[in-house]
Amino acid sequence: MPQGDKRKYTDKQIRKAEHIADSYESRGVPEKEAEARAWATVNKDDGGGKKPGGSGRAKATGHPAARRGGTASAGRTAEQRSASAKKAAETRKRNAAKG
Repeated sequence: MPQGDKRKYTDKQIRKAEHIADSYESRGVPEKEAEARAWATVNKDDGGGKKPGGSGRAKATGHPAARRGGTASAGRTAEQRSASAKKAAETRKRNAAKG
């Protein structure tokens, strides 16, 4: 199979790449660069083509690009979250009084 052949990708992977490429293009990235970035993202998420014979079958990275990160409060205690919320409320109140 020649390099760049997309036959081993599922319809869903192709749609995903098109959506990502469109998003990049809307932000001013050139078309070819947007397409390359989109396929790189699909490959990172899914490990390559999922149809039989695709290089990525049964190979999971465990950290797909679309699932990275998390909430800032995930690793904090209830007291820390409460203090942060009180501080934010105080800041909003102070800023509202200024304007």
